[in-house]
Amino acid sequence: MKKFLFTATALILAVTASAQEKVYPETPEMSPAMTEFWLPQPKVVTPGDFATNTAPSDAIVLFDGKDLSAWQSSDGGEAGWDVHDGVFTVKAGTGSIQTKDVFGSFQLHLEWRSPAKVHSEGQERGNSGVFLQGLYEVQILDCYNNETYSNGQTGSIYKQATPLANVMRKPGEWNTYDIIYSAPVFNEDGTYRVAPTVTVIQNGVVIINHFTIRGTTEYIGHPRVIPHGDGPIALQDHGNPVSFRNIWLRKL
Repeated sequence: MKKFLFTATALILAVTASAQEKVYPETPEMSPAMTEFWLPQPKVVTPGDFATNTAPSDAIVLFDGKDLSAWQSSDGGEAGWDVHDGVFTVKAGTGSIQTKDVFGSFQLHLEWRSPAKVHSEGQERGNSGVFLQGLYEVQILDCYNNETYSNGQTGSIYKQATPLANVMRKPGEWNTYDIIYSAPVFNEDGTYRVAPTVTVIQNGVVIINHFTIRGTTEYIGHPRVIPHGDGPIALQDHGNPVSFRNIWLRKL
């Protein structure tokens, strides 16, 4: 009996040792090519030239200095703003205007100028706005030596996000906005599954950094979540003669 137990024990130890000695394949050595892929290749886009107001080759030009053929009144009629000297200017009382085409996510470039002669202060000084998909306002306002509520200053997401900096040029000088916007995705119940986000660069400086928009930018009351599809770019008639030029958009 003792001999049997000794033999069995020896067999078990031998099997265990054999299992411990089993050799498994080693992980192959990585090479640079193992983490590289070649397709798809990015499409070739010729960049624009700010010196000549030339848009990137894949951009949709919304204003080229000639006319407002890409725009209409927000009530559906003809755009009534004044076109002159390669720019167009808000014509007070004619109402806001918006693009005839509608868009989802995009990169938007526009240049705007508040009046050189200052007539007022606060929200009545060089006030307009650019509405993303017609619902979410990026404030246009002359905040050069002009204080107002911080979430209503130049470049704010109106009543939601305060700009990170005030980089206004003097009245009468041109400002640039470069806006990167990601459109929302909605649940079946009308709530955001993916909320809209926006980054705003003014005069080469990031003033809104990937902000999550909470809903419509209301003048009175809280943001509202309104289910929607693609929408227009709209510019606000706030009664001030703000001018615009060199507007283009790239779909994302």
